[in-house]
Amino acid sequence: MPGLVDFHYHTALGKGYSDHLPLWEYLQTCWYPIIRALDPEAAYWAALASYSESIKCGVTAVNDMYRQLESLADAAEKIGIRAVLANDVATDEHELDTLADNERAFKAKHGAANGRIKVVVGIEWLPLASEQLLRDARALANQLGTGIHIHLNESLGEVESSKQKFGRRPTEVAYDCGVLGPDCVAAHCVWLSDTEIALMRETRTHISHNPSSNAKLGNGIARLPEMLAAGINVGLGHDAAECNNSRDMFEVMKFASLIHRAARVDASLQQAPDVLRMATRNGAKGLGIDAGELSPGKKADVVIINTQNQMFTPLMPGNKDHVYSHLVFAANGSCVETVIIDGRVVYKEREFTMIDEREVLEQANLAFRRVLDRMNVPAARAVRRE
Repeated sequence: MPGLVDFHYHTALGKGYSDHLPLWEYLQTCWYPIIRALDPEAAYWAALASYSESIKCGVTAVNDMYRQLESLADAAEKIGIRAVLANDVATDEHELDTLADNERAFKAKHGAANGRIKVVVGIEWLPLASEQLLRDARALANQLGTGIHIHLNESLGEVESSKQKFGRRPTEVAYDCGVLGPDCVAAHCVWLSDTEIALMRETRTHISHNPSSNAKLGNGIARLPEMLAAGINVGLGHDAAECNNSRDMFEVMKFASLIHRAARVDASLQQAPDVLRMATRNGAKGLGIDAGELSPGKKADVVIINTQNQMFTPLMPGNKDHVYSHLVFAANGSCVETVIIDGRVVYKEREFTMIDEREVLEQANLAFRRVLDRMNVPAARAVRRE
């Protein structure tokens, strides 16, 4: 089958850490402190741990917004994955990345690994941005000839914050500042109004639907049927292991169907072939990757699935719908046997060909503890529950 495209992705170091919190509190007490304490080495091992789990689950391309992009690019080149990387840009007082950081990363790593690695401009989200920053981000993207990756309308709190800060809703602000467009991927988009859906359609902006992360953080259910009816290109993303706990895109596909059927009381929604297309062809289209389908001339991003197991039993020979059903509703990443990216076998018969998996896991654990020490937070907090 075509490789899966994880359309909204954050390299992650602290899976299972403070994952009992709602979005805003989680960001302030967990996510931002961790990424502020990152050093290049920790980011490198975090990326290898993240990318290795994704590859094991059949992912061949990621749209990754994080920090220390040079380290992420080195990790992507090492393991063999296809990666579109964006800095976590916010206004200066938030002590994240700047557009200057993003420009340096672009000049250092865009086009690396024979074109497998791209760098785009990243904007964290509107509560940490200004209209001037958004306009400058669009100007930089145009100057560099690259795209934009941004969070929009993820939570009701974000929408209210935008209305108070800017006088209008997040997607309306992004539209007014020129951020939206066919080179822009907008993540989440849970709380889009009819007007905002129309703006997405008008600008041909791509949307990453991240149903399992949205559910775990209690952010709600996106208006996916309306987005698709409007003709918007929608892909699927897992978001981050800290707010999902799994990078398994088979699990995301299942969520992307079931959550909408349950909410709308309508079993006709999000049929398996359509969901699989979102996770492959739609994501590849949004990232400008000539892949997402098994056709002559396309990039050789291919996943080989072992169907000789209970997940694919029974299986009617020659029945594509039966295969699609199993892939979306029954399978998980453990069915992936071999992964080929850009014509190179990077995972063969459940073994990595480019990395030492045990070393990656050991070093990622050590990196997490070093980052916690730098944050001056006791490790016991990782398992605290209130």
